[in-house]
Amino acid sequence: MNDSDDAATRTAPIAAANPAPETMVGRTVEVPDTMTTPPHTDAQIPAYLEALGLPALADIHIHFLPENVLDKVWDYFDNAATNYGRDWPITYRYDTDRRLRIVRELGNRAIPALTYPHKPGMAAWLNEWNAEFAAAHDDVIHCGTLYAEPECADYVPQALAAGATLFKMHVQVGVFSPDDPVLDPAWEALETAQAPIVIHAGSAPLPGRYTGPQAVANVLARFPDLKLVIAHMGMPEYDEFASLAEEFDNVHLDTTMFASGYFSSPAEVDPAYRERLVGLQDKIILGSDFPNIPYPYVDQISGLAGLGLGDDWMRSVLWTNGATVLGLD
Repeated sequence: MNDSDDAATRTAPIAAANPAPETMVGRTVEVPDTMTTPPHTDAQIPAYLEALGLPALADIHIHFLPENVLDKVWDYFDNAATNYGRDWPITYRYDTDRRLRIVRELGNRAIPALTYPHKPGMAAWLNEWNAEFAAAHDDVIHCGTLYAEPECADYVPQALAAGATLFKMHVQVGVFSPDDPVLDPAWEALETAQAPIVIHAGSAPLPGRYTGPQAVANVLARFPDLKLVIAHMGMPEYDEFASLAEEFDNVHLDTTMFASGYFSSPAEVDPAYRERLVGLQDKIILGSDFPNIPYPYVDQISGLAGLGLGDDWMRSVLWTNGATVLGLD
C-alpha cells in the first residue's frame, strides 16, 4: 500500500469509515440506572467525560508509526481474512495530522506514539523516529521500544536519557521471549527508571511461539518492580495475567479491544472475571489500539461501561490509573 493508492480513503470523512460488522454502533449498551449513560458516538465522548467529572482520557495504547511501517501494518490488516480468519477494516485510515486531531477531539490530553520492531536492528531507528515525532508535537508522549538483541543494552538507556517515558514490546510480532537473558540489561534500566512498558504478550489474536503469561512471570521474578502494562488485558489468558497484576504492585492491565464487541461483548465477560475486575479497579488502564481498530473508538468506552461496574470504576479506568502511570496527574 502506498500514499497515492489510499489517498481518497485517508482523507474521507469519519462517517464514511467502515466499521466491522461486530461494532456496537446502533446497539444499546445497557448499564445500571446508577451509572452515567455511556456515549454511542465518538462525538459524544467529551460530554460523557464531563458528566463523569473527568478532565480527559488517559489512553495508554495509541499507535503512531513511520509512514512506511504504518503502510505495512495496514496492509497486514487489509489481509486479515487470511492472516486472522476474519475481516479487520481500519476505521481511522487517515493521514497523521488528521489522526492526531481525532485523538485530541476524543479527549486525550497526552498521546502515546507506540512503535514496535518486527526484526533485529529496527528498534534503535524507531526510537530515533519517536524522539523526533514527540519533539514535533507538544502533546505526544516520547515513546521507545526494544527487541531481544544485544544492542538493547545500549539503546534503551540512550532512549531513556533522551526523554522516553513510555515503551512498547510486542512478543507475537517480534517473535522473541521477554525472558531472554539478552534483554536483562534493558529490563534493569527500565525498572530503575520506572518507565512503563506496554507489553503485548497474550496469545490473541494469534498465538505465537513465545506468547503467554509464563515468560512475563519469569521476567517479574527477576525484576519485580518493573512497571508493566499488559496489553489487551492479556487476552485470552485473562485470569493468568490478572493474577500477575494482583501479585505485583507495578503490573497493570490495559483494556485494548476488551469487551468492545469485536472479540467479546460485555455480556460475554465471565461473571467471575468481572468480579476480579472490581478488585483490580486501580490496576486497569484505558487502551484502544487507535487507529488500527475495526470499529469506532466509542465502542471501547461503551463496552467498558456495559460491564456495569459503576461510574467510579470507569473514572479510574478512563483517567485516574492511566494518568498516574503516565505521570499526567
